[in-house]
Amino acid sequence: MTLWFVFALMTVAAIFAVLWPLGRSARAQNQGSEVVVYKDQLTEIERDLASGLIAAPEAEAARVEISRRLLAAAGSEPVSEPKSSLKWRRAAAVLALVGLPLVAIGVYMPLGSPRLQDFPLAQRERGSGSGMAGSLENLVVQVEQHLEKNPTDGRGWNVLAPVLERLGRFDDAVRAYRNSITYNGESPERRSDLGEAISAAAGGVVTAEAKTEFERAHALNADDPKANYFLGLAAEQDGRKDDAATIWRALLAKAPADAPWRPLVQSSLVRVGGGTMPALSDETIAASKDMSEGDRGAMVRGMVERLATRLKQNSDDVEGWLRLVRAYLVMGDRDKAVGASSDARQAVAKDTERLRQLNEGLKTLGLDG
Repeated sequence: MTLWFVFALMTVAAIFAVLWPLGRSARAQNQGSEVVVYKDQLTEIERDLASGLIAAPEAEAARVEISRRLLAAAGSEPVSEPKSSLKWRRAAAVLALVGLPLVAIGVYMPLGSPRLQDFPLAQRERGSGSGMAGSLENLVVQVEQHLEKNPTDGRGWNVLAPVLERLGRFDDAVRAYRNSITYNGESPERRSDLGEAISAAAGGVVTAEAKTEFERAHALNADDPKANYFLGLAAEQDGRKDDAATIWRALLAKAPADAPWRPLVQSSLVRVGGGTMPALSDETIAASKDMSEGDRGAMVRGMVERLATRLKQNSDDVEGWLRLVRAYLVMGDRDKAVGASSDARQAVAKDTERLRQLNEGLKTLGLDG
């Protein structure tokens, strides 16, 4: 409010500074002007000539000189303006004084934003780094507004649900998944996604409600990867590690070799004590059948050492580092696993994406931090 008052005073002062001269009248300076003085001098010359104080030639010369000066002074004398002109000028000044601010306010109010809060530089700099997140949230708001008007749009709920889960709005994601099932029909994927959102909302715990959804997904498709993984996780959280290992082994047995979720299941299997070293070649397996337990262990340790040596030469192989850490854990050598994880972090420290992948993999192996 104070700022607006200051702006108003500044505006009024500026207008007065410009318009004040328009309101002043040009007063004729009759008293003491040059014209009056010269006229008095002419009259005085006539008196002196009549009284004989000066001769006629001198009087004529003085009269000519004073008349010349009188004409020059009369030509430079300001002309008084008519009263009507002064009246119009004052009216124009008043109109400008009152009208200009009113016009400015009338234009600003519909186009400007008088209630807009200030936007400090520090806040603008912070906001520039979150442009993409802000854009995504704006899109989510638009979709939500659309769904408020069209709540039976199953496709909209199907699109919105995973985005809400990605933004960490798990409760809203659960609601969106339920609506997606209601208006699109159930499927193994939708049931599994709903169960995952319920687990995420519970802080990663597979609750009874979430487990029910995974069981429904499993009933629709016994090979659904997400349902089987979380059913194994539920068994682990219930303390049934053997059951969890059985579920995950069966899942890996049917999984494609290039399945993106395969490392996650393998590391989970290691966590419950049911993990094994990565699959060996047929020749190695055949050769190991005739080995003693000690020789077989030595062979495995040799493979692990060769992997560690290779990683020293190719230190940006994130998957290789995770295999090495997993191998040490299977062998029961946690100290070496911790050391390998530290070496891996140092090796990929300058690559943000590889470091993120490494940390996620180590977290699933129980070596977070």
